[in-house]
Amino acid sequence: MRRGPKAGNEAILGWGLKALSKDMIEDIHNATLEIMQTTGIRFDSDRALDIFEKGGCWVNRKTKVVRFPRHLVNDAITSCPNQIIMAGRDSRHDFMMGGREVGFTPFGVGVTTQDLETGELRDSTKADLEEMGVLIDALPHMDIYTPPVTPRDVPNESYDLHMAETAFVNCSKHIGAEIESKESALQIFEMAAAITGGSDEMKARPIVSTLVCPTSPLQYIENATDLIELCAEKWIPMTVLSMAMAGGSSPISISGTLVTHNAEVLAGIVLGQIINPGTPMIYGSSTTTFDMRYSAAVVGAPELGMISAAVVELANFYGLPNYVAGG
Repeated sequence: MRRGPKAGNEAILGWGLKALSKDMIEDIHNATLEIMQTTGIRFDSDRALDIFEKGGCWVNRKTKVVRFPRHLVNDAITSCPNQIIMAGRDSRHDFMMGGREVGFTPFGVGVTTQDLETGELRDSTKADLEEMGVLIDALPHMDIYTPPVTPRDVPNESYDLHMAETAFVNCSKHIGAEIESKESALQIFEMAAAITGGSDEMKARPIVSTLVCPTSPLQYIENATDLIELCAEKWIPMTVLSMAMAGGSSPISISGTLVTHNAEVLAGIVLGQIINPGTPMIYGSSTTTFDMRYSAAVVGAPELGMISAAVVELANFYGLPNYVAGG
């Protein structure tokens, strides 16, 4: 099993990066619990509202806002596993995710590719994904394969199925799948179960995971909660990844954005843990700042690195595996 280098170890000697002090982490955590308990999170799914209500949350059916008792959030954090095996089709590529160990994956899912022969920027294709899968499989520093681009030469309604099929065939590492709907998820998980030998084997060695994104600020659409529910039922690793934009869909300050981000992620984790305590869930972030000149999320901005570093500190505080975007 592959294990990565460790980041941010407490040590007397050496150099490290500390984004937040212990007091700052406590302040963000307490502010998050206050937001979750008083303001709440909107969920568009009636089924999710039923789950939250039965799990002990306060649910307003008219506004579809769920408010979370503090103890329930803390209990959900505690029930999450602090390490998750991200199994590969080839067991030599199994990666244990959690703690301060660092692994790498490409970030998906772009819609264009630079042609290696002509230098032209063009729509990405399924053939591009096949080549990328082979490349990631061969790169020793890549631990998980997230398809970097979307195939634009396949039907829109099945693009995620084509991505998964290409990944399973061309890469023997763990697959971080882009999944559009619950229906697609069922088919992709069926592919993975056929490879591993069945659904029970998949629980022990999940070779695929996926992610969902809240809709900032403080909202989940039905498709996102459907995926969380399905992954919790089938014990599939699930990343809850906020993509809040400071100054756009969250407060302009980094501290305020971290509170909004944290509330969104923890709300998704609570849903998964109510359904099935112990479900493998990952604390995720692609949160960055908002460029008001171009009305765009800026991926390469210094603020993304600052927020990502702070998110890692929060995830470590909670004892949760974490996945953050790089600039």
